[in-house]
Amino acid sequence: MAKSLLSERGEASGAAVARELFNVFAALTPNQRIEFLVFVAESFQPDRKRLSEAARMYLAEPNTETAARLADDAEPPRQELLRRMNMAPGGTAALVAIRKQLLADLPAHPGLTLLDADLRHLFVSWFNRGFLELRRIDWQTPAAVLEKFITYEAVHEIQGWDDLRRRLAADRRCFAFFHPALPGEPLIFVEVALVKGLAGSINALLERDADEAMQAKRANEADTAIFYSISNCQDGLRGISFGNFLIKQVVEELRAELPGLRQFSTLSPVPHFRRWLEARIKKSDLPELMLTAGERQNLADAAGLPSEADQPLAALSAVLGAESWAQTATVKEALRPILLRLCAHFLTTRPAGKSRIDPVARFHLGNGARLERINWMGNPGKRGLEESYGIMVNYLYDPAIIEGNHEGFVREGTIARAAAVDALLMPVAPSNPSLLPRVTRRARAKT
Repeated sequence: MAKSLLSERGEASGAAVARELFNVFAALTPNQRIEFLVFVAESFQPDRKRLSEAARMYLAEPNTETAARLADDAEPPRQELLRRMNMAPGGTAALVAIRKQLLADLPAHPGLTLLDADLRHLFVSWFNRGFLELRRIDWQTPAAVLEKFITYEAVHEIQGWDDLRRRLAADRRCFAFFHPALPGEPLIFVEVALVKGLAGSINALLERDADEAMQAKRANEADTAIFYSISNCQDGLRGISFGNFLIKQVVEELRAELPGLRQFSTLSPVPHFRRWLEARIKKSDLPELMLTAGERQNLADAAGLPSEADQPLAALSAVLGAESWAQTATVKEALRPILLRLCAHFLTTRPAGKSRIDPVARFHLGNGARLERINWMGNPGKRGLEESYGIMVNYLYDPAIIEGNHEGFVREGTIARAAAVDALLMPVAPSNPSLLPRVTRRARAKT
């Protein structure tokens, strides 16, 4: 059927053949589906003879005509097969579902990589910004759509309908991107809190407040919009970027609706910080951990290891290894300056070798945000402690310098940061100063 769909006959009756192909695929067992996807990946390859000839012609006479032929002959027939499958009613949604399964099977079946690359290539075109529709989500949105927001929330779980209603109140906003090929299915959504000043704690933003008059008053007095949750909804569209468009367009929507807003910031998790720190402690590889004598003694006292005052790694490992550290005030105070400083190093050190910057940081910094503030115990809940010892971060979106920050980060790895972050780095000197990122003069002048 796949071969037939690529034939001239298939082109004439494409929608019907594609629909039947999807019906047959849906009836296969999981193993049979994998076999079929591997077949598609391996069987519909470019014609080697034609491709070689086109390459020789281009090398012999490089011009627009030979380049166009080379591009045509290099494109695998798989992509045309997928385009024709997309002609079936609901074809786009079906292909998104297929990629979701494919991504789950990819580790065990690396031969599917080629098919995944083709799907991703096509999705980038089919789901480009020109096809996306931004909608504000409120309590009047159809219940079937609202229910999906409860299901898809990936950052701060929505505890039922009452919790959702609070997140859609007068001092809150929610926006989502939709696509005409997936009606009623959000692609990505962002939740926003309207507050005064930067928010440093997620608990305050998620607190349920039933006083509608107070909520309306807060909205009118707000000078800051806090983006506190961004959730991708479709696993089959993983790797297709929507968030950068979403945040920038929502900033414009909010500026038009609420002229009193002066700041646009996130309150974001640092999901890889704890993993990074535990790995560094295990390797005894923390050159940045140069503590004052008082910090060393406080850490050793908190660990109950007074003799370890000159071995901060041992004391740090002992303290963080105790599950109760977050419930003990003296221990938290001993850890506070140390963990904030280490988190600042984690977020501002240029990636080297196989290391990678935190994915949330990469997303916001790549979109032109500035690392504004690092908040102690911003999320003291179970997930926050497991990911980052409760630390959360504000990334500030200043429309005046977004483009400059974006260019600096993408081209040179420059991490724009505020004076408050610099202050965390001041007490210690890194063993290799070249690892610290450069700060743009524009960003430093702004702070």
